Amino acid sequence: MKISPIVVFLSFMCSITNYSQNIAVHKTNDEIKIDGDLTDWKTPFLGPFVIHNSRENAAQNTFVSLSWNDENLYIAYRSTDSKIIGTPQKKDASIFTTDDLVEFFIDPDGDGQNYIEIGVNAFSSNYDLLLKCISPNCGGWNTAMSFDIAGLETVSKITPEGYNTEIKIPFASLQNIKNGNFTPPKTGTKWRGNAFRIDYGNTTEYLALQYYKSLKYGFHQPEEFAVFEFVE
Repeated sequence: MKISPIVVFLSFMCSITNYSQNIAVHKTNDEIKIDGDLTDWKTPFLGPFVIHNSRENAAQNTFVSLSWNDENLYIAYRSTDSKIIGTPQKKDASIFTTDDLVEFFIDPDGDGQNYIEIGVNAFSSNYDLLLKCISPNCGGWNTAMSFDIAGLETVSKITPEGYNTEIKIPFASLQNIKNGNFTPPKTGTKWRGNAFRIDYGNTTEYLALQYYKSLKYGFHQPEEFAVFEFVE
């Protein structure tokens, strides 16, 4: 029996939808201070993270929570870490190759192109970059480290258990991403993305909230990103 390409495509899209987690981003009326102190954080934490390409348990736990208001997206991580590796570094240093850190990817229109990556280590050092394309179908690994999110705030705080991280992303700073098709979210808006951690402890582990079935591009599997839904 000959199967229509449209049927194949729809089946593929349904498999992505069924596989990806649907994660609530809760709206808040509270002022959130970006200081690494999570004692006043009210939205639920999700996790623990797992090995990104096998779903196996991690050696050390990681949890993440998300909230929003009309101006900003807020992200908080709680990372257990008995051996923190890293140092304070300059803006946009390649800390993902050297330091324990957490990462967050955002693809508002879910097309797998022109999405952003943010990384923060235990000493509040951060980088932000634009992934224009990773697939060979659109040129492959076209990235822009020169991209900057205006108003981005990141603070990590070392604790007896490891380190906490808070991130604030102003929505206004995403509106100028060329071909990003960004519009400020409202209740019911859905974005694609994922949350990660690289742990260079006794055993190096690459961890994710949404694990992947594919092994092609490490953390960069936009077709398998989770679905973040903005809710009241």
